[in-house]
Amino acid sequence: MDALNKPKVLLVEDDSFLSSLLRLKLEKSNYEITHAADGQQALDILLNFKPDLILLDLILPKKNGFEVLEAIRQNPLTEKIPVIIISNLGQESDVTRGKSLGIIDYFIKAKLSIDDLVLRVAETLKQIPVSIPPGGIL
Repeated sequence: MDALNKPKVLLVEDDSFLSSLLRLKLEKSNYEITHAADGQQALDILLNFKPDLILLDLILPKKNGFEVLEAIRQNPLTEKIPVIIISNLGQESDVTRGKSLGIIDYFIKAKLSIDDLVLRVAETLKQIPVSIPPGGIL
């Protein structure tokens, strides 16, 4: 995370109402948000946008969230990015699969508190060490 800039969050969500709501809340909390409406778009964005955290839906057009998560974990440039799942899929097998792929949390949309999600994002990003630029001072 660049200490001089806002923390970057990639929001991967195909529901336009929820994505707008999350984007607004996260931007008010001083995060830079980039949005992807489908799984393939998320992977394309990851080529240039280096997020500090990813919020990932599972039921997505083109590539589902598990396919996206697997691709993230297989790429050395993205494998360590923290991922929080937000999904309507709430079966134990889905949660277990997500955890096996290294997610840090799993929010079920039907029980989603936007404030709790934003708090979890903040907690996660505080745990990421801030790097000091070579020869620079923060």
